[in-house]
Amino acid sequence: MRWITAALLLLLAGLQAELWLGGGGLPQVMKLQAQLDAQFQRNTSQRHAIDRLSAEVEDLRQGLEMVEERARADLGMVKPDEILVQYAPVRR
Repeated sequence: MRWITAALLLLLAGLQAELWLGGGGLPQVMKLQAQLDAQFQRNTSQRHAIDRLSAEVEDLRQGLEMVEERARADLGMVKPDEILVQYAPVRR
């Protein structure tokens, strides 16, 4: 009886060791968690870079529109296929 108990305890200890220390065990989980955290950091960094670039593109778009509007109003700029029509208000 003592021999069976000892064999079962050794078997249980072996299974627990494989569960905690083997492939897919606690060390592997901790390694994967560290990789996941590092990837989240990289994603956040890339997301911030994308947001900055998007804001810069939007500023450039609006900036060009503002430059074009000012050139049309102040300098009378006309695009190649446009016809400029000016009218003067009637004074009485």
